Amino acid sequence: MSDPISFQISPQESGTRLDVFLANRFPDHSRSYFHRLIKDRHVLVNERPVKSGYLLKPDDSVKVEFVFPQHDLKPVDIPLKIVYQDEHIVVIDKPAGMTVHPGKGTGEDTLVHALLYYVQNLSSGSGEERPGIVHRLDKFTSGLLVVAKNDRAHRILQEQFADKKIRRIYRAIVWGSLPEQGTVRTKIERSKKDPTKFVVSQRGKEAVTHFRRLRDFTYFSFAELQLETGRTHQIRIHMSHLYHPVLGDQTYGGGETQIKRLPPQLQKRGRQLLKLINRQALHAGELILIHPVSGQEMRFHSPLPEDMQTVLDKMPRLFMLT
Repeated sequence: MSDPISFQISPQESGTRLDVFLANRFPDHSRSYFHRLIKDRHVLVNERPVKSGYLLKPDDSVKVEFVFPQHDLKPVDIPLKIVYQDEHIVVIDKPAGMTVHPGKGTGEDTLVHALLYYVQNLSSGSGEERPGIVHRLDKFTSGLLVVAKNDRAHRILQEQFADKKIRRIYRAIVWGSLPEQGTVRTKIERSKKDPTKFVVSQRGKEAVTHFRRLRDFTYFSFAELQLETGRTHQIRIHMSHLYHPVLGDQTYGGGETQIKRLPPQLQKRGRQLLKLINRQALHAGELILIHPVSGQEMRFHSPLPEDMQTVLDKMPRLFMLT
């Protein structure tokens, strides 16, 4: 159980169901999770219990107490790159292939297991099975991730994410010649056909990604992407939605199926390129946040990992620049 989080409803937020509002404000948790919290009276509006379907009004005071089931997790000695650490936060440079927290089908090789080994104190704000975890990266996405060491830091960082005060900037290699810059604004929800995937849908949650092309290799692009929202698989879905899927992303069309888009004389080279990277070419390279205690802005950078750098180094030889 974490310290309660309280906030007031603005006129723009009024008229929304309480459970829908909470699921949108805290996207790491599902609507059904908040339905249980509301039912068990861990969510109060104006200091009173209400139902999930309560329609919020301007100036309503909402208090949320996050409660999670307990799990027995063991510390595991897994190599971990710690970029920064103090008594309140830890910034990790996560390698591709590491799952952030335990879940169905995972073993004892997650980031959480490693954190329990290297870091003495972690927050409980995301539950016993996710100590310290404030946000996530996909298993095969590499890069920077901030972890909270106490509940106060966790609450403040979570509020920064909700208020879009934390900036996350990614680097990606995508198929095709991406426009110089732009913004993708859609709604995203979990696929009803395949629950491991997410799709663009008018019934989903708003997702906004800003992108800027850094290099154009005619048939591929190296891009910078910045999240305005933080939906699961957001960048991967948005690039696929633009018909520029992330190189190596088998889930969203960035794998072998893209070879046919290349001219016949370049298809063999395209296959050579795919063999250089066995995951989506996506890296969380920059993280900008406000320290939860000192209030100072902090900037963290992570260099491009070796597999993505190798692809970029070979790209000019394999594919002509425009």
